[in-house]
Amino acid sequence: MVLSAASEAFSTAPVNPLLAPWVGPAGGVPPFDKVRVADIKPALEAAMAENLAEVDKIARNAAAPTFDNTMAALERSGHTFNRVSTIYSVWSSTMSTDDFQAVEREMQPKLAAFSDKIHQNVPLFARIQAVYGSMGALTPIQQRLCWFYFTNFVRAGAKLDGTAKIRVAQINERLAALFANFSQNLLADEADYALYLKCEKDLAGLPEPLRAAARSAAAARGRNAEWAILNTRSSMDPFLTYADRRDLREKVWRTYYSRGDNGDVHDNKKIITEILRLRAERAKLLGFATHAHWRVADSMAKTPEAAMNLMMQIWPAAVSREHEEVTDMQAIADREQPGIKIAGWDYRYYAEKVRKAKYDLDMNEVKPYLQLEKLREGMFWAAGQLYGFTFIQVSGLPIANPDVRVWEVKNAADAHVGFWYFDPYARPGKNSGAWMSEYRGQADLDGKISPIVSNNTNFVKDESGGPLLISWDDAVTLFHEFGHALHGLNSDVKYPSLAGTNVVRDFVEFPSQLNENWLSTPEVLSRFALHHQTGKPIPQELVAKIKKASTFNQGFATVEYLASALVDMKLHLAGDRPIDPGEFERTTLASLGMPAEMVMRHRTPQFSHIFSSDAYSAGYYSYLWAEVLDHDAFEAFTEAGGPYDKAVAKRLHDDIMMVGNGVDPAEAYRNFRGADPRIDGLLRARGFASQPKQVQLE
Repeated sequence: MVLSAASEAFSTAPVNPLLAPWVGPAGGVPPFDKVRVADIKPALEAAMAENLAEVDKIARNAAAPTFDNTMAALERSGHTFNRVSTIYSVWSSTMSTDDFQAVEREMQPKLAAFSDKIHQNVPLFARIQAVYGSMGALTPIQQRLCWFYFTNFVRAGAKLDGTAKIRVAQINERLAALFANFSQNLLADEADYALYLKCEKDLAGLPEPLRAAARSAAAARGRNAEWAILNTRSSMDPFLTYADRRDLREKVWRTYYSRGDNGDVHDNKKIITEILRLRAERAKLLGFATHAHWRVADSMAKTPEAAMNLMMQIWPAAVSREHEEVTDMQAIADREQPGIKIAGWDYRYYAEKVRKAKYDLDMNEVKPYLQLEKLREGMFWAAGQLYGFTFIQVSGLPIANPDVRVWEVKNAADAHVGFWYFDPYARPGKNSGAWMSEYRGQADLDGKISPIVSNNTNFVKDESGGPLLISWDDAVTLFHEFGHALHGLNSDVKYPSLAGTNVVRDFVEFPSQLNENWLSTPEVLSRFALHHQTGKPIPQELVAKIKKASTFNQGFATVEYLASALVDMKLHLAGDRPIDPGEFERTTLASLGMPAEMVMRHRTPQFSHIFSSDAYSAGYYSYLWAEVLDHDAFEAFTEAGGPYDKAVAKRLHDDIMMVGNGVDPAEAYRNFRGADPRIDGLLRARGFASQPKQVQLE
């Protein structure tokens, strides 16, 4: 056969490696070793085109719509896009270099348009609607999938007329661009601002592990013989807790809480105003009073009013407790440094002094027992007790960064369950905070597809090679995010769209928050909270102090969180009136009676949960809602044989962890607990039980 010049050029052109099926063990793994930023854009464009062609074929099928040729067919589509978008997402969150950010700014609107082309496909929605309307003979899981597609298409505007659909698509594209800009601005402020300390007196009060981390952070930025306090929570929080220099605490505090709010090219306030306006317009087009009503309609809460009701039950008690905490702090400040009035940059510092005075608990005594790697082993052990999992570290699989490690997860029968990736350290281009990612979801539609999940944190790496010591709060976060990973690993659902963590926002945080409880169990602490020098387990008297102080500083923690959740909801209940984010934040907090020395956990210009995507918008309340489930569920263990009770653990696995979105979350919880969740457990855990009215969570 004689090929034309064009055909020869096409046949010899290199294949984009990101488009190829994954290779390797257990159905393949992400080809992180083959990623070049230059390949990401063309791979996404090719994958979107392929997926649209698959969808168009389903939509134009001449046969009458059935579950198999419509719903199941959709579940079998988009594999290439899912693989490529996984790589794109990993680079966005952990490898966001300048060249990638340029790709992200271009591709985010295109990805939004791609999604709208699917959701606004008229013949496709007609088929979905037809199957949904006659699904009585289907199995419960098939009915759930029909509900899932029909609901999501309607919520995306499938029933709108042509003009409204066009406008919704325009809004979505613009929002996608704004989300990328918001995230990149925040990342820039976190990367560009750092406090460099040049002499020992600046370090007064800082324990040695924090000094070592600060020195490593400075060295990583080419500032040898100095110490760096980075503009991230993992650096800010311990510095404000222990640093004796009040002027430096204030500087770190102001720098951190002004991210995205510096009046420069990275200022996020105008972006927020536009995001809110566009969300309000879209909600009205979709038939909802506000963006909050649209976002909450398919959640467990169902209405913004239900979410607000829960938050406002807790708020007065939290503020009252916060005032008590400040009174205790002020008394110490008056003795040690008369004339000081507790301010935001003093709160953590004097709270630690109160903790030591009231509970004889110095968290510096706890930290030597909290080795990151030992706690990771503790997470594995607890997961083994609850779910029968074992974790075997593997080498040779492609990774995105040399610091990433991989474990194979097996079940009690020694069969493969999935892979768990761990990316623990901070680096330039990586989002701050901690999160779980799902590289591949579980499914069993055409043979078993095993999940691949990751946990990501931002600990400052100890370049000396010694064990990395973390705070108790960081240990809790570690177990929290691992709970998300366990949710994904336990999944056993036929259809990909209903598997793993693909559940409503105020339920998805439940398994993760529940998993926090196993950190403080004696079984974990005695085995894995080992002194980094002596290897001895944490003393029981120290554990008893931690337990006794468990409700300490809950006023601060609750007010800090709830202030953000309430502002989030009120921003999105405000409708289409123009909003100045700074002014709205100030007036809303004042109307709530926000304590003067407190600040939101996430101030509006840095609130990535709600302004880097739609994911948690009008949904930050979800953590509190899920915490009600968490404490109520853990009491099922304590009411039975204890935290590792096998019968309760089996119910947790069978009714919650394995079902994904295959069962309505409220029904799934009732199946597990035998009743609807009650708020009582949360109130007891926070030490508020005697103050708000105890009610059942509807």
